[in-house]
Amino acid sequence: MQNYQDQQPIVILMADDDPDDRMLTLEAFQENKLANTLQFVEDGEQLIHYLNHTNGFNEENAPHPDLILLDLNMPKKDGREALKEIKANEALRHIPVVVLTTSQAEEDIVKSYNLGVNSFISKPVSFEDLLQVTKTIGSYWFNIVVLPTHCRPSQA
Repeated sequence: MQNYQDQQPIVILMADDDPDDRMLTLEAFQENKLANTLQFVEDGEQLIHYLNHTNGFNEENAPHPDLILLDLNMPKKDGREALKEIKANEALRHIPVVVLTTSQAEEDIVKSYNLGVNSFISKPVSFEDLLQVTKTIGSYWFNIVVLPTHCRPSQA
């Protein structure tokens, strides 16, 4: 089995309005040596602009993500609305989306899966638990799961 750390660079895009959650997630991914690039956006509007390379985002500052980590409760456009747009867009729907949120509400879980989310994870409370979650995310999405290579833009 090929190790995800030996493969081409991994780009993870995290949409979360909480700066502390973004910082802790970055630290957890760095400690687990998982992502060569961890990009951040602060709300659902920025997420859609990033993915479509609009409103200041382009191929240089917004590389194609291999995985999206999505908070549900964000300003401007919440995660549910952004997820619906992503999964409705033929050019974006192949990107795996993992909801990473504080919500544990059954309604949010069911709605997220109905909208096409690939996984739903409640944010861990401790940093140690976050380390384990990020390690599991990296192992699962980049070591176990087979993703279609034709969906990733070619590296020129």
